[in-house]
Amino acid sequence: MKLAAFDIGGTSLKMGVITDQGEIVSADKQDIMNHSGKAILDGVLNWLKQHPDCEGVAVSIPGYVDPRSGYIAMGGAIRDFDDFHFGQWLQEKTALPFSVENDANCALLAELWLGKAQKMSDFLMMTIGTGVGGAIYCNNALVRGKQFRAGEFGSLLCTRPGSDNVRHYTMNTTCTMRVLTQNFSRHSGQKQEEITGEEIFARYDNNDPICTRLVNTFYQDLCGGIYNLSHVFNPEAIFLGGGITGRETFLDEVRYHLTWFDVDVKVDTATYGNDSGMLGAVKHFLQTQQEKS
Repeated sequence: MKLAAFDIGGTSLKMGVITDQGEIVSADKQDIMNHSGKAILDGVLNWLKQHPDCEGVAVSIPGYVDPRSGYIAMGGAIRDFDDFHFGQWLQEKTALPFSVENDANCALLAELWLGKAQKMSDFLMMTIGTGVGGAIYCNNALVRGKQFRAGEFGSLLCTRPGSDNVRHYTMNTTCTMRVLTQNFSRHSGQKQEEITGEEIFARYDNNDPICTRLVNTFYQDLCGGIYNLSHVFNPEAIFLGGGITGRETFLDEVRYHLTWFDVDVKVDTATYGNDSGMLGAVKHFLQTQQEKS
């Protein structure tokens, strides 16, 4: 069985054809400008037209997602998808069976299905990108929460709030690539849209004083979140996903900074990197079809 799989992000749309055994037959990526919901929907339809042999549609997407209906209450970085019935749209446009699930939950499901967590009953997934997302697997069950909002690790406070908005003191304001480029822009005067996370880490590797401070703060606040989560959930492992985890020295640097926190938990990167979202979306599709049968 072949499925059309999509991993939707704030800046890109990942598209694939994946079998029910987790084999990636083909894959592609489309850049998305200005978090455009229309560009994403057009990309989904174009991919489906190119692959008419697909028997279903599996979607990984940020935000508060009802996995039963595909309704998105809040679209995360893609505000065009606030209060959007993605499942209904798929049904009207394709007439194919479909599934829609939160992207961090999909990354977790990929790890559980095919990755390093296949024999684990308790573990967490933290995704680091435009924002910080998360997913929880506890006592052999995926925890979604009453309103499908469990796992919003980016809302964890990094420091005691001051007189400003409390959201300005969370992991989402310290541990993301967007914040790194924003802070570097403030210090350098360079336009944020001209700066990449890769450039900042390259400067960090070359001992640039500004980037050294910014990246060290990034790692310290990330590790503070890991410390809190390890004590709340007592997981066997915390897996880290997102583009930054492809950095060759990333895991060693996280573990170096974790030394200060004295955390007794396994910390590792997601097995399938940027493919985790699509693979997990397929796993969720298979689960929903099994439940219906």
